[in-house]
Amino acid sequence: MRSISNSTQVCAVIGNPVSHSLSPAIHNAAFEFLDLDFIYVACPVEDVKGAIAGMRAIKNFRGMSVTIPHKIEVMKYMDEIATVDRNIGSINTVLHEQDRLVGLGTDGTGALKALIDSGVAIDGKNILMLGAGGAARAISFTLAQKTNLGELSILDIDKAILQQLKTDLETGTDAVIKSGLISEDALAAEMEKADLIINCTPVGMHPNIDASLISPELFRPEQVVFDIVYTPLETKLLTEAKSRGLKVIPGVEMFINQAALQFKHFTGVNAPVEVMRRVVMEHLQS
Repeated sequence: MRSISNSTQVCAVIGNPVSHSLSPAIHNAAFEFLDLDFIYVACPVEDVKGAIAGMRAIKNFRGMSVTIPHKIEVMKYMDEIATVDRNIGSINTVLHEQDRLVGLGTDGTGALKALIDSGVAIDGKNILMLGAGGAARAISFTLAQKTNLGELSILDIDKAILQQLKTDLETGTDAVIKSGLISEDALAAEMEKADLIINCTPVGMHPNIDASLISPELFRPEQVVFDIVYTPLETKLLTEAKSRGLKVIPGVEMFINQAALQFKHFTGVNAPVEVMRRVVMEHLQS
């Protein structure tokens, strides 16, 4: 077991809840594998402003992963945010660079890599995105900017958040964007034309593993279903899509990709991705 000293660099994941997070397990395994003087902890946080103030005050608090529901609010307390991430309007990573806090995002890049690695063709395809929060913002902007998608339809329960994302995407990208409030009728209509469905909501996440937003009868042949939830490894949404013969992409792929990018930002060295993958799979399959 690695020793902890006053020179150990501290990293943490903040969110509410975070008890399900595998970030400590995979980052600590990677730190140990590369013999780096870092430690990573999970911190349930409601007071984002206070948490960021604490990070500023602790000189060896090196980095922070930010998860639901803080990916948008945390931006208010940064000294610097890359232009691309400011346009996206959400971040999931905070770096303590001397006396400055730098915010950036790895969700969108991680999700796009998961799709590409799974052999999913996006150009010309219609995408249905469920949710309009921080992760949805990152993924939608990345897809809209880096692919030639056909149409992106976004459904959410919050009209204000939904409209803001639609406006920002129409202002910042050339993509064709539709949006609407989630309802049975809206889901049925959008599923009729969707080629790729991406769940960016926490519906189906542990402990509510019996929940899904999409009724199985709405699936059509040749659709691809991507759920960014990674606990459990296979959500009800994915299980039901698979039972209909559809290609599915589990959230663990995006999770590993974005974590590897964060690790590089925290430490300055490339992440041992296979070590991280092994640890994740051991935890999820146990």
